[in-house]
Amino acid sequence: MRLAVRRLDPAARLPVRAHDDDAGYDLHALEALELAPGARALVRTGIAIELPLRHAGLVLARSGLAARHGIALVNAPGLIDGGYRGELKVLLLNTDRQAPFSVAPGDRIAQLMVVPVAAPDVIEVGELAAGTRGEAGFGSSGG
Repeated sequence: MRLAVRRLDPAARLPVRAHDDDAGYDLHALEALELAPGARALVRTGIAIELPLRHAGLVLARSGLAARHGIALVNAPGLIDGGYRGELKVLLLNTDRQAPFSVAPGDRIAQLMVVPVAAPDVIEVGELAAGTRGEAGFGSSGG
């Protein structure tokens, strides 16, 4: 299996895994920016990808940025459909109420996880099979 990556800008960095057993590939910022407290920004990566057949990409937050600086993704996880060929962009949110956050070119800003996609046939039914929880929802498991 392969992940085809096209640089849209010569300064763009390819996605990389820090360790062989990491699930996610680090995505890097193409340009510098500063996020004011509470601000969000669409950050360019300068790359486009071609996902393997029957796979999707999930763009996830980096836990270190979240823990140290309050940086989150507005639409976490971001979903990249298999047919998308445009530039990957990351929608960052600075949840810190006081400190701005600076992004430099090349900074790791998110991670990309490539996952298989199941595409079951959708069928309408009159009744659903019984489940162990029935219709119990939010908070029903005691947490």
